[in-house]
Amino acid sequence: MTIRSYVKLTSDRIVSDRPVPCFSGTGRELLLSAFRASGISYPKFHKMDTLSKAGFLATEILLEGSDGRFVPREDRAVILFNSASSLCDDRHYCKTIADPGNWFPSPAVFVYTLPNIVTGEIAIRNKYYGETCFYVLPEPDPESICRIVSDAFQDRMTSSAICGWVDCTDDDTFEAVVFLVEDCIYEENALHGGGMPWNMENIRTILNK
Repeated sequence: MTIRSYVKLTSDRIVSDRPVPCFSGTGRELLLSAFRASGISYPKFHKMDTLSKAGFLATEILLEGSDGRFVPREDRAVILFNSASSLCDDRHYCKTIADPGNWFPSPAVFVYTLPNIVTGEIAIRNKYYGETCFYVLPEPDPESICRIVSDAFQDRMTSSAICGWVDCTDDDTFEAVVFLVEDCIYEENALHGGGMPWNMENIRTILNK
């Protein structure tokens, strides 16, 4: 398995082996400015919670210019991890039901009180019909990430995956580290676009960039 490319998007920077859009500010301002600079036409972005915005935008940067980008496919999985689950949006939702005198649950907020919504946003945008899943771990764990993603490739249908660590503790504190991983050995891939082996060491290096 090979890491074809990666993107790390945090509250104050974007690091990638691919072209990165211009951006300004930090936190929510960074997400909005990078989204606008990318020239993406996707109004639903503005309705997403911060966790989904971070994962979605990092994936857009990762896939920009990919061949056959929006052709429906069943062979690509979306596998993400974090430690805070949907905590940021859970807090927002709690505020809508905290006051008995002004009790108004918000469906627009409630829909994002599951962390796996971000995998759905990515799959819907890109017309992926393969496996989508979200795992909550105590901390970024390269060994677990490597093993779980590698296990997904045991399914003969899966030939590639968008995977990584997408976490958010509040609207201005987030991290999205996403990889495009393909089911080919590194030596073969090196002749056709580069990359690096899918292993714990390389996952750890990119997570710590």
